[in-house]
Amino acid sequence: MLQWLSNACISFGLFLWLWGTWPLVGRRSPLYKLHFLSVSDTLGSMAIMIGVLLRIPREWPLLVLALISLALWNTILGYVLAYCSQGEDSDG
Repeated sequence: MLQWLSNACISFGLFLWLWGTWPLVGRRSPLYKLHFLSVSDTLGSMAIMIGVLLRIPREWPLLVLALISLALWNTILGYVLAYCSQGEDSDG
């Protein structure tokens, strides 16, 4: 049962990775494309890490640290990119 759940998490993560790439060919803004890609990549990576955690439970401290780091750094990077993409204030 645990092996099946691990395979399901890894497969779902791979699906999210691939699903996040389809908006890249659309006509939306680059920021929309980047947001969609980064969210699906983060969630896919986290699902894959949970699947690996179910397979190798003795490595849980390292994998939990990787999960936390992934969630924090991708969130911070998203805020930085959004802030840098805004234009200059005219109040200046």
